[in-house]
Amino acid sequence: MSDVTIYTKTGCPYCAAAMKHYTDQGIAFTEINIYDQPDKKKTVLELTEGKAIVPVIVEHGKVTVGFGGG
Repeated sequence: MSDVTIYTKTGCPYCAAAMKHYTDQGIAFTEINIYDQPDKKKTVLELTEGKAIVPVIVEHGKVTVGFGGG
């Protein structure tokens, strides 16, 4: 398991940009698509303090909401 988890949703250009960024940097990550795993929506809301927004990137325990490269 990697130290980076990216919570995404289908069709999100910011999610795609975030995953491309990590792939281009050679950094392994775990993608959790909240459409494919709807039980993870609660986790996203907890991580974002109630904001329904993706991507949510958890890297070495640090939470980042959104991605500026999309």
